[in-house]
Amino acid sequence: MSMRAWGGGWRRCAMALGLALGMVGWPMAVSAASKPAVGLTLVQQVEGIREYRLPNGLQVLLIPDQSKPTTTVNVTYRVGSVHENYGETGMAHLLEHLIFKGSPRHPQVWAEFNKRGLSANGSTWLDRTNYFASFAANEANLAWYLGWQADAMVNSFIARRDLDSEMTVVRNEMEMGENNPGRILLGKTLATMYQWHNYGKSTIGARTDVEGVDIARLQAFYRRYYQPDNATLIVSGQFDLAKVQRWIARDFGAIPKPRRTLPTQYTLDPAQDGEREVTLRRVGGVPLLYAGYHTVAGAHKDHAAIELLSLILADTPSGRLHQRLTEQRLAAGVFGFTEGLRDPGFLLLGAQLAPEQDAEQARRVLLETIESFRSEPITAAELERARAKWLKDWDQGFADPQHVGVALSEAVAQGDWRLFFLTRDRVRAVTLADVQRVAQAYLLPSNRTLGRYVPTQAPERAPAPERVDLAQALKEFKPAQAAAEVAAFDTSPEHIDASTQLSRLPVGLQLALLPKPTRSQVVQGRLVLRHGTVESLAGQGEADAALAAMLDKGTQQRSRQAWQDRLDALQADVGFGAAAGQLSVAFTARRDTLAEVLGLIAEALRTPALSQAALDEVRDQALSSIAAQRKEPQHVLMEALARRDNPYPRGDVRHARSFDEQVQDWQALTLAQVQAFHERFLSARVGQLSLVGDFEPVQARAVIERQFGNWLGAATAQAPIPDPYVALTPGMIKLNTPDKQNATLVWQLALPINDRHPDYAALMMANHLLGSGGNSRLWNRLREKEGLSYSVYSAVDWSSRDANTRWFASAIFAPQNQPRIEQAMREELARALADGFTQAELDQGRAGLLSFRKLGRAQDARLAGAWAALMDLGRRFDESSKLDKALSELTLEQVNAALRRYLQPDRMVWGWAGDFSRP
Repeated sequence: MSMRAWGGGWRRCAMALGLALGMVGWPMAVSAASKPAVGLTLVQQVEGIREYRLPNGLQVLLIPDQSKPTTTVNVTYRVGSVHENYGETGMAHLLEHLIFKGSPRHPQVWAEFNKRGLSANGSTWLDRTNYFASFAANEANLAWYLGWQADAMVNSFIARRDLDSEMTVVRNEMEMGENNPGRILLGKTLATMYQWHNYGKSTIGARTDVEGVDIARLQAFYRRYYQPDNATLIVSGQFDLAKVQRWIARDFGAIPKPRRTLPTQYTLDPAQDGEREVTLRRVGGVPLLYAGYHTVAGAHKDHAAIELLSLILADTPSGRLHQRLTEQRLAAGVFGFTEGLRDPGFLLLGAQLAPEQDAEQARRVLLETIESFRSEPITAAELERARAKWLKDWDQGFADPQHVGVALSEAVAQGDWRLFFLTRDRVRAVTLADVQRVAQAYLLPSNRTLGRYVPTQAPERAPAPERVDLAQALKEFKPAQAAAEVAAFDTSPEHIDASTQLSRLPVGLQLALLPKPTRSQVVQGRLVLRHGTVESLAGQGEADAALAAMLDKGTQQRSRQAWQDRLDALQADVGFGAAAGQLSVAFTARRDTLAEVLGLIAEALRTPALSQAALDEVRDQALSSIAAQRKEPQHVLMEALARRDNPYPRGDVRHARSFDEQVQDWQALTLAQVQAFHERFLSARVGQLSLVGDFEPVQARAVIERQFGNWLGAATAQAPIPDPYVALTPGMIKLNTPDKQNATLVWQLALPINDRHPDYAALMMANHLLGSGGNSRLWNRLREKEGLSYSVYSAVDWSSRDANTRWFASAIFAPQNQPRIEQAMREELARALADGFTQAELDQGRAGLLSFRKLGRAQDARLAGAWAALMDLGRRFDESSKLDKALSELTLEQVNAALRRYLQPDRMVWGWAGDFSRP
């Protein structure tokens, strides 16, 4: 589910499930394929985006892109929490929930979504609300979804009965945010910053406002803002342009142009005239420091400088805060972000501390660093490094049609979708003098909220807030040339197998090279190095995790900064990870940079710097993370469940360690141990490297062989770590986590099967119908019908080698609802076991599950990861085709028999964690 950085009360509501829909049979308008459909007027074309208008005022943006067989539809309404009046906080967010409760024409939205296999979200933010879905390109689904969006715009129930049933869900969402001290502190910081403007009000709203909302006022809010002249429809990805124009004209064109006049938003906070401070005291977590500063609107010319200042200060490893806090071990980590909003927004910077670090010293250095630009001006190197990173991220996002289709919502909310491009151009053009001027103007003690009041005889204030003349601002905008269209790619398993070149280097490394057209010539890669045995890996503690975390912190040839700078210049991303017996690298490059990116990866893997300073930083961050987890219900419960019935001794890689044992391992780890682990275990003898995207296979193989072909390492034996079946002792675990308003349930069962078992497809489908689909039994009972949980699902963690698979179910809820949650889950499982599923459930679930699987094969990064795993198992993508066939041929008797054979309640473990001391 999507969420803002602060989530919870300061989050975008994300009602995300895999969904999909059927086609609406309205009459189609007739128009020539070469012209917009009747009623649609072409306004302009900018960098591959076509803007149209309907007579009723609806703005339409069409972004055809044949490079990936997926389609994204996004409807953005220019209404968010900023439009709520006194007593109405949370109304925009609550309305988002109720839209999914349906209309007379579509009474069961989630069931219809799931039947077609769409991946859909709704989100509410300060200036806007949007509803979007991505799915494997399918004209019937696209036509249906456009029809549903048009219907939802003006015909949704927004009924008292739905408001009552959804209220517990919204409360549970609030409680989920209340468990996180960082989110709560951020909400209080912004509330202290904004004394009059609604940016200081939580998007999810005040509990009393949400619980006391008047249905008539909510319906009036809906009728006022959910209208075509207040909305932008965006369609991106693979679709037939002429057909989509006709469908839009048919479905949305039938909506009358509203006669009402929207209220004008005019409130602005005055310039802040003194330091402010807010302190939060709660149980659990680790020390945090936030420093917030008022800035400019997203459309303001100085917003580009604010974006770069955020990186100059908070980026890792180049940022000033990282160098002066993290590297000096005054903080475990630093962060920062800025919000581009319609009205003047904010820049927020902060630090997370390990438990033993001095909060006051960190606070002093944090503020001194942020507010030091007059005495320590920005350097040209700092500016260019930040610019390269920002532009790299922008270019990577623009290369993804799914990302563009949703990201334009933010520019729409700022006032004009073209700001998406204008901000990019301003970042390219901003000068050192501009950034220095903006830093000096806004990063002032008197403009800071951390916040202690200090009387000052001659206060220095930031510039007064001002609105932006969009017409004047956009005069400087000159659109770049649109990217060339890319041919479509067939993502069937048969075509993926036929298009992939499989081979092996003499050293042992397996290769899967899948060349395919992509927008902006992007290449996704995955490298997995497998090492050691269960015996040789014993007693290594956190050496593997530390090594993976240290690989991006410099090599013997380059400093950490130089290595990262080169990646940014190449517009590439590289991430390292570790698990027992394997080290993985996920990376993104482009056709013309792939060779050098592979070289940088080889340099980091083969000749890492592995310094004491890097180990100290990694250790501090790990200890800080463990300290934060100790009081969180989910982490406390998962620790207890992992240790239950675990038969392996301390030191074995399969041993489930307690929080204390994790701390001990990190504290005992030495640099010599990490260096020895690297020398002993890493090589290219056993592993897989996969590439998916726009590249030339012969050249790529030559580069791979040059970089990795002679990496023999220490020739340590390697074998998969055995993980045999261990039965779980049935029973109940109930753990108390004080002062946590959201509780967690995990329901678990061990099964002696794997993904080669004859019941693989049947049990997968049974679980989908029980708890993983958007129309599942558990979802409908706990989320839709009784409103007890914001998130409830079940899943199967399939093993691919040992006959040792885990089934589990999970839910979050208010602690006082624990008896009702348990009763509902027991009843739903008992009903499924006794009565079985229906043929209608199977038919709908099968269609949705197959559509989800098709959508997954359209994601290049997932394809790269899948090939790495398949090569290790000696398999190909025809396995996916076989599973699709098995799912297609399942009978109702097979599905019900698998459910009854494996999901036996008397063999399950129930785990609960939360504050159950309250009435």
